[in-house]
Amino acid sequence: MPRNVEIKATLDDVVATRARAARLADGPAQVLVQEDVFFRVPRGRLKLRSFPEGPAELIFYDRPDHEGPKTSDYRIEPVADPVRLRAVLELACGVRAVVRKRRELFLSGRTRIHLDQVEGLGDFLELEVVLGGGESTEDGEREARECLAALDVDAAHLVAGAYVDLLEARTGGTP
Repeated sequence: MPRNVEIKATLDDVVATRARAARLADGPAQVLVQEDVFFRVPRGRLKLRSFPEGPAELIFYDRPDHEGPKTSDYRIEPVADPVRLRAVLELACGVRAVVRKRRELFLSGRTRIHLDQVEGLGDFLELEVVLGGGESTEDGEREARECLAALDVDAAHLVAGAYVDLLEARTGGTP
């Protein structure tokens, strides 16, 4: 199963962080509008990610919830008919929550720098360092910390959980 190292943090100054991310990036940012429907599952997180135009993806991931770098095991599968799949998953599992966001994606080597504007939550930075086959988690954690420092994000802004967890905490768990 593929793995990456992730860090998430709240952002006070998106404009300054965007400028720093652009300096680190290999090219211009790609803007993505995403809707993630999270389903109730006994382990990890399962979401159906849809875009206004284009393909959808079913994403399963499992990772610990703590501040700072954390390793995530994930699997992404393309979905041809997201409306029908969502209906089946809603019946089978139930919807946990829906997360809507506007994402600016910068690529810096193997690190994905996300500047996310999450509906109902605010602005966030998310880093994903993609790990190679036999690569150690420590290498990815070191790279993630270096990128976080280059973006000048204070450790006090680190977030432990996923957007779905933050949204549930804010809405009292109602989808």
